[in-house]
Amino acid sequence: MEAIQGIIPFILIFAIMYFLLIRPQQKKLKEHQNMVAALRRGDQVVTQGGIIGKVSKVKDDNEVEIEIASGVNVRVVRSTISQVVNRTEPANS
Repeated sequence: MEAIQGIIPFILIFAIMYFLLIRPQQKKLKEHQNMVAALRRGDQVVTQGGIIGKVSKVKDDNEVEIEIASGVNVRVVRSTISQVVNRTEPANS
């Protein structure tokens, strides 16, 4: 009986850590992955380095080309995009 009473505080601490730290972080990571997967040409984005630009080309699964000034294009890794400022509307088919 004493062994069970000694384990209960550890179980409670783990449960609290899970709901306060681990679960919200997993949710935030999933939202970021969905945002990055939904990038399309014309979206205005901000990179983790603070560069603001417009997506000019979605190259492949891991790379995006961003226009940061007229005629100046930069290739960046998708995961370095921290937020989408303005989304473009999908083209009507």
